[in-house]
Amino acid sequence: MTQITRFRDFWPYYLQEHARPATRAMHYAGTSLVVGIAATAAITGRWWLAAALPVAGYGFAWVSHMLIERNRPATFRYPLWSLRADFVMLQRFLTGHMRRDLVRAGIRADGTVDPQRRIRG
Repeated sequence: MTQITRFRDFWPYYLQEHARPATRAMHYAGTSLVVGIAATAAITGRWWLAAALPVAGYGFAWVSHMLIERNRPATFRYPLWSLRADFVMLQRFLTGHMRRDLVRAGIRADGTVDPQRRIRG
């Protein structure tokens, strides 16, 4: 395995590890929940809600990798870049840019990755 050293090189690898639409949907749900919990904690001053952040974010993500994508989460090798990529992925989805990113990463419409474009991270 090659060590990825730049986020711009990590991003297509991350997308390939999230090739199936249902996996991305679970990540969108978890990341959205994290944003909602963080905002609620900040607005209400109930900082104890922060304890739910890892459960919401990682819970949705890890379940999707186990049951849908059937791969090991990128978080285990690239924890900070994976966290950043979760938010980038949600932002790209909400702004309508995900389809283009997926095509550039070699992800087919059926949720498979073009084997010739597979990145080994």
